Amino acid sequence: MKEAVENIVTMLAEEKDSVEVSEIVDGNTSTIEVRVAESDMGRLIGRQGRTVKAIRSLLFFAGQKHKKRFNLQIVED
Repeated sequence: MKEAVENIVTMLAEEKDSVEVSEIVDGNTSTIEVRVAESDMGRLIGRQGRTVKAIRSLLFFAGQKHKKRFNLQIVED
């Protein structure tokens, strides 16, 4: 799932070199942390959080299929 999130975020970002995605696995729970440039933060979150909600929804349904739980965190530097 890390690769899928990385592809989505990279396509959304203007500064593609600053995209960093890491995954922390703890049992059946995976936390995916995303770091982007400050100028791309609004683009990633979207209007009223719609874009990030859509990514989280994709992770939820993928987790249902794989019997895992995926959390998405956007890390601000």
